[in-house]
Amino acid sequence: MYDAKELEALRQAVERWEETTLQQTLAHKPERRERFITASSEPVDRLYTPLDVKDLNYLRDLGLPGEYPFTRGVHPTLYRGKLWTMRMFAGFGTAEETNQRFKYLLERGQTGLSIAFDLPTLMGYDSDSPEALGEFGKCGVAVSSLKDMEILLEGIPLDKVSTSMTINSPAAVIWAMYIATAEKQGVRPDQLRGTIQNDILKEYIAQKEYIFPPEPSMRLVVDTIEFGTQRLPLWNTISISGYHIREAGSTAAQELAFTLADGMEYVRWGMERGMEVDSFAPRLSFFFNAHNDFFEEIAKYRAARRIWAHEMRHTFGAENPRSWLMRFHTQTAGVTLTAQQPENNIVRVAVQALAAILGGTQSLHTNSMDEALALPSEHAATIALRTQQILAEESGVANTVDPLGGSFFVEAMTNRMESQARQYFQRIEELGGVLPAIEAGFFQREISEAAYRYQREIDDGQRFIVGVNAYNDDVPFEIPLLQMDPRGHDRQMQRLQELRASRDNGAVGQALDRLRLACQGTENTMPHILQAVRVYATLGEIIGVMKEVFGTYEEPTWI
Repeated sequence: MYDAKELEALRQAVERWEETTLQQTLAHKPERRERFITASSEPVDRLYTPLDVKDLNYLRDLGLPGEYPFTRGVHPTLYRGKLWTMRMFAGFGTAEETNQRFKYLLERGQTGLSIAFDLPTLMGYDSDSPEALGEFGKCGVAVSSLKDMEILLEGIPLDKVSTSMTINSPAAVIWAMYIATAEKQGVRPDQLRGTIQNDILKEYIAQKEYIFPPEPSMRLVVDTIEFGTQRLPLWNTISISGYHIREAGSTAAQELAFTLADGMEYVRWGMERGMEVDSFAPRLSFFFNAHNDFFEEIAKYRAARRIWAHEMRHTFGAENPRSWLMRFHTQTAGVTLTAQQPENNIVRVAVQALAAILGGTQSLHTNSMDEALALPSEHAATIALRTQQILAEESGVANTVDPLGGSFFVEAMTNRMESQARQYFQRIEELGGVLPAIEAGFFQREISEAAYRYQREIDDGQRFIVGVNAYNDDVPFEIPLLQMDPRGHDRQMQRLQELRASRDNGAVGQALDRLRLACQGTENTMPHILQAVRVYATLGEIIGVMKEVFGTYEEPTWI
């Protein structure tokens, strides 16, 4: 893009500037600190010019919006045509309580549902299981059977609302409950739109909510991809998630690299199943974190699109341009929220949301100011939603596509992010791939070291967190916190008891037997899971059958 003579003239001009103008300023006004770094501890230079992106080829590296390599976005008009989906993550206590919250948010302008499940559900236990004691409804809604899902979605038209469900190990079962609930509403599977997270690899890497060993878990993921490709053409059967990798303490480059490495592993497994890459790749979706470092995050999203487009086209031989483009949801960084001065979290979330928008996200959740203290109250959730609406309607950032594209700083950061990701791809390949790298503890050690470094920088005063180690005070705060229905647990226990007594237990036993045989064989398990759900087999009963066949996983101990 740049003429060699002009670059040389610029280099000389920069040298002159450093020796004169800059030095004169520094002589009487030193910079605030000796070293400036990103949230990932990467150095930030004082000035960025065309010298930092001298090898940039516009059409090869940036291209035009909606065209390969999609660095500047997956849609030609981006938000000029349609705003991102405002999808607020919600779920707590009973299905009744969460259903009320969904309706509250939809009435206030939310444009998509996003369901949080409680820990027993995430781990495949029924609410009345001994393992679930004390965890009912605390980090999401409890869903133990189709009956709970029916209540959760009562009065919500599933042919008109897009729904995202953050569920992983039991994803196939929870998805089957959603499909069966839609059937009862008269909505066909091919009308349903939404996403199941269903990203088991990141569970082994970061979040640790796994049940089965990696190989049978990957089989279940591919079963859902295959079933969705055949029956639910509008559904994203996996959301390949870097969010939890970042929440565990990774750098931005690690989040980028590990997420894309996982994505490519799912593509390999799908192709090994016998599916054509272009039959399922267009429905793959991604989920990224929006952390505090504004420009680093924007560069991460732009690099992600470019890398994914290249790998899908040249490594996996995808021919459909829709297979090349990366669509992703973003959530602001929960790990950055502080219990101290919680109102400050409103500002943090706004900055993070702005980075996601300028990075070209398709869907966005903004965290609530109280989430370091409790699940979001209605008041806090409304402010978080209004934050997105103000950015959409008042800030002007939705008026043009990729407004920071061409920034010397952003393009240099994008290039650096891509280079670091590719270095990680090489290291993962040298370990034998994603699954061997998980078993060797590679991802876990990399994240742990990054998290330790970040915390040391806070403790040593190299990094300031407002209200924690800078500008802190002892002024008490008062914000309303969510109070759940104290009778909700008893109501859930009674519902499960009545369900087991009133259903056709013979049909349940037969459905579970057929599922067991399918798990022992090689056929797709989804039709059998769906049939078990329809006759009201519970989540714990279905997962119990799978445990009998697949076993459970315990993470190795590394020295």
